Amino acid sequence: MNGPTHGPRNRALPLRGPERGPEWEGPWLSVVIAARNEAPRLPSLLADLGAGGPLREVVVVDGRSQDATATVARLAGAVVCHGPACRGAQLAAGVAASGGSWLLLLHADARLPPGWRGLVEEARRGGRGEVWAFHLAIAGAGVGLRLVEVMVALRSRWRSLPYGDQGLLVSRRALEAAGGVAPLPLMEDLDLVLRLRRQGRIRLLPASLRVSDRRWRRLGVLATALANARLRRAWRRGEAPERLAQRYYRDPGAPGSSGDSGGTGMGAVESAAPAQGAYQKAQRRCSGSSSQPCP
Repeated sequence: MNGPTHGPRNRALPLRGPERGPEWEGPWLSVVIAARNEAPRLPSLLADLGAGGPLREVVVVDGRSQDATATVARLAGAVVCHGPACRGAQLAAGVAASGGSWLLLLHADARLPPGWRGLVEEARRGGRGEVWAFHLAIAGAGVGLRLVEVMVALRSRWRSLPYGDQGLLVSRRALEAAGGVAPLPLMEDLDLVLRLRRQGRIRLLPASLRVSDRRWRRLGVLATALANARLRRAWRRGEAPERLAQRYYRDPGAPGSSGDSGGTGMGAVESAAPAQGAYQKAQRRCSGSSSQPCP
C-alpha cells in the first residue's frame, strides 16, 4: 500500500550529515529526538540513553517549547537545535545535524528498554535488515491499552508497518535511499515508513519502547483509535496534511506537544512551507553546535 503524493513542497528534503569514509571507526549511532514542551519527561529518556558505547551523539530538536525543554537537553549534553513545531521538520533537521551511520528516531516521551544498546548493536551487525522498530508499550493500566499494544504488534509484524511512537532504527544509507524525512505537519512517520517499506521488510527488535498514555487517557482509547484511523484514511485519499492537522488540533483534547504519542502518524503542526525553511536553516547551522537557533 503506497501513501499519496501531496505536491513538491512536502517532498522529503535531502540529507546532509557530515561525510565519513567507509574506513572510519568509532561510535556509529546518532539519536534524534523531536521535542516540544517536554521538560518533565525528556530527562528520563536522556538518562536511558546515557553515553558511550555505540552512541555518537544525541540531537534534540526543540519545536518552540514554552518550557525548559532546550535547557534540559543542553544540560544533559545533547546537541540542541531549534525549529518549528512540526515533527517532520524537526526530525529532518536533526538527521541533517547528525553524523552517525545509523540513526534512532524517537519521540520525547519514550522510555528505552533495558539492554537497548545490545539490541541495536545486534540489529546493525546481524545483516538481516537496515530498518528496525521496537514493539510498543503504553504506560498505564487498562484492558483497552493492552488491546492497542496487541493490535500494534500484529500490524507491525504482519504488515511491516510500525509508527513513529515505536522508535525507528535505520541506517543512513536506507534513509537516504528512501528520500529522508518529509517536513510534514502530520503523518510524517507513516509517510516515511511506507517509503522505507518499499526497500524491504521493517523488522522488530525483541523489546518494547514505552510511551506516555496521556492522549489515550485524555480522549479515551476507542475515541483516540477512531480519530487516528479517520485521519489516516483521509491522508491516504490525498487530503493535504495541513488540512488534516487543522482538523486534528481543533479537537480540544489534541496535544500541543510534538512528543505526544497518540499512536500513529500524529505530529505537531505548523505549515510545511515554514517547516522547510527551518529545516534548511537547521541544516546549515545546527551541526557541531550545542545550541543553534533557527529563527
